Amino acid sequence: MDWKTFQALLSGVNKYSTAFGRVWLSVVFVFRVMVYVVAAERVWGDEQKDFDCNTKQPGCANVCYDHFFPISHIRLWALQLIFISCPSFMVVMHVAYRDDRERKYKMKHPDSDKLYTNTGKKHGGLWWTYLVSLFVKTGIEVAFLYILHHIYDSFYLPRLVKCSGAPCPNLVDCYIGHPTEKKVFTYFMVGASGLCIVLNICEIIYLISKRIARIGNKFKRRHRSTAVRQEDYNSKEPFNNIHLAVPSRDRKDRPPSFKSAFKSSHGVSSLIMEEKIRASAPNLSSS
Repeated sequence: MDWKTFQALLSGVNKYSTAFGRVWLSVVFVFRVMVYVVAAERVWGDEQKDFDCNTKQPGCANVCYDHFFPISHIRLWALQLIFISCPSFMVVMHVAYRDDRERKYKMKHPDSDKLYTNTGKKHGGLWWTYLVSLFVKTGIEVAFLYILHHIYDSFYLPRLVKCSGAPCPNLVDCYIGHPTEKKVFTYFMVGASGLCIVLNICEIIYLISKRIARIGNKFKRRHRSTAVRQEDYNSKEPFNNIHLAVPSRDRKDRPPSFKSAFKSSHGVSSLIMEEKIRASAPNLSSS
């Protein structure tokens, strides 16, 4: 496997990552890829050759090795490193799609503004792509840890295993090469994988909390601007101030309102009508 190409591909993700993402990338390279390339491959080596059984029965050692080691640690870790890196390429491909869309838009509309202020900024669809990639990476890490735990019984490597499957003639003792060294590397790689899971969870919490805080601040600014506009409208609209207290000096200077004028005119007309009725009525008291 060409790990330099792998490193070059993952380095492109670094500039689109958060602080937690950069720490995760450093952990993957320093504590997993480098340990895998420099030490782990040499420790395992040709492990089937180091698997020694106390029988010369043809095929017995191969059957026992396949029973206790259905998949090699070193190949399982190589698959794990490849799979956890694939979701990060989703972010790189999304940014490349934005760049291509921006380029085509500028060719059609050279005088207009840009579609994106920054194609690598995590807003809109890119934010969702980044968040989904974190969930996928965390799921892959947990799945590989479960597979390793299920196959090797709590990541433990014994010095001696007993095998009785065919074509072994009876119960055969088989010895694993470098069991302590392999056990140390297994625990180290499992610990590095657990640290990556914690970093992914922290980054998920950071992204969601930052998004919630941004939405809350936007809602507060919108509410504040609405309140300011309402205050400006109330101060400029004269009919909204009819219930305000008016000093007595201003009341004398102001002309009468329509309501008061209607009441006064209605009162005068009613008095005149009443005097006419009294004048036209017969004088009943004199009779």
